[in-house]
Amino acid sequence: MRASQRARGEDEGVVDKLLGLDTRRRSAIANADRLRAEQKSVSKQVPKASADDRPALLTRAKELAAQVKAAETEQNSASEEFDQLFRTVPNLVHPDVPVGGEDDFTVLKTVGEPRSFDFTPRDHLELMEGLGAVDMERGAKVSGSRFYFLSGVGAQLQLGLLNMAVAQAMASGFTPMITPSLVRPEIMAGTGFLGAHSSEVYRLRDDDLYLVGTSEVPLAGFHSDEILDLSDGARRYAGWSSCYRREAGSYGKDTRGIIRVHQFDKVEMFVYTKPEDAEAEHERLLGWEEQMLAAIEVPYRVIDTATGDLGTSAHRKFDCEAWVPTQETYRELTSTSNCTTFQARRLSVRYRGENGKPQIAATLNGTLATTRWIVAIVENHQQPDGSVRVPEALRPFLGGRAVLEPIG
Repeated sequence: MRASQRARGEDEGVVDKLLGLDTRRRSAIANADRLRAEQKSVSKQVPKASADDRPALLTRAKELAAQVKAAETEQNSASEEFDQLFRTVPNLVHPDVPVGGEDDFTVLKTVGEPRSFDFTPRDHLELMEGLGAVDMERGAKVSGSRFYFLSGVGAQLQLGLLNMAVAQAMASGFTPMITPSLVRPEIMAGTGFLGAHSSEVYRLRDDDLYLVGTSEVPLAGFHSDEILDLSDGARRYAGWSSCYRREAGSYGKDTRGIIRVHQFDKVEMFVYTKPEDAEAEHERLLGWEEQMLAAIEVPYRVIDTATGDLGTSAHRKFDCEAWVPTQETYRELTSTSNCTTFQARRLSVRYRGENGKPQIAATLNGTLATTRWIVAIVENHQQPDGSVRVPEALRPFLGGRAVLEPIG
C-alpha cells in the first residue's frame, strides 16, 4: 500500500494511521469480548449465590454491564474511524503500471496510419454543422455552455453507433441493460466516485441522489449485498445510459464542439468475475474495444495509463485513443479498468469459492462507444465537399447509407 500510494502521488502516511486505528480496533474488540465473557460468568453465578454473596455479585454485574457498553462504544468508534479512512484510500496499482502523471503513459501498440489529406480537413464541428448534425448555439441557449442538440443525421449517427456497440456486446455474451441515471450516495461512494473526483459529479441535494457519469455506477450497484454464482464464469453486462459530468477544472479545454461536454450517451461493458480471472478479463475487454475501433476504421493507439492518471478504483487502465486529424494528435475514445476487489468490497458483492465460503468478487469496466466517437468518425472519413463516408460496418445501422451529405 505504501508503494502504491507513492506511485499515485498520494499520502503514504495514511498507512500508519490505518495501522494505528487497526490496533486500536483490535484492542477494543478483545476488551469487549473479555468483559462480555466475565459478565456472562458473573450472571450465571448470581442465581446460585448465597444471600451474603449475592449483593456483591449484583454490584459487579452492574459494573460489568456499564463497562461492556463503554467497550462496545469504543469498538464501534474505532471501527467507524478505520472504515472511513480506509474508504479514502485508492485501489492498489498494478506493479507494471508506469509511474507518473497524465503524460507519462506507455504506448502499447499503434494501429493504422493517419490519413494524408489532399485538401484542408475541416474539424468535427464545422463538418457536423454542414451536415445539419449538431446545434451548439441552441444547446447553450437552452442549457448553458457545453450542451448541444444532435439533430438529423447526428442523432441517427449516435443511435446507429450505440446500437452497433450493443449488437457486438450481445454477440460477445453480454446482457444489454438500460440503467438508471440517478443513484443513491452509498452506490456512488462504493464505486469510488465520491473521493478525489467528487467535484465531477452532479448532486441533487433535495433528493440525496447523484447523476451518474457512466453506467458503471448503477451496474456496480446492481448486485450490491448479493452473493453471485460465478461457477459458470463471469457475469457480463452492457449498459446504455446518458452520462453527466460537471467537467470541473477543465475550463478552457476542448470547449469547441462535442469532445468535452456535460452530457453524452455511452455503452459501457461491466463485468463481475473471480479475482484470479480479472487480468485475463481485462485483456478481453480491451480486445472488444479494439474490435469496435476497427469497425469504425480509424487509426488508434493503446496506452497503459500512468499511476497519477488512474481513477480511484482502478488497479490498471488501458486507454484507446483515436487519431483526430485537425488536432494532429490522438484523443481518448475508450478506456477499460480492472478494479479488482475495490468496488465489490465496498458494495458487498461476493461469490462462493470452492470451499463454499463467500469471497469478494472483482469488477471491471470498459467503454464500447460514446458520443465523442462521432468526432473521430466524421474527421477521419470526411471528403472534400464536406460529406462524410460511413464506415461499412456502421452502414446497416444507418439504413444502409454510405455517405452523409451536407444539407446546404
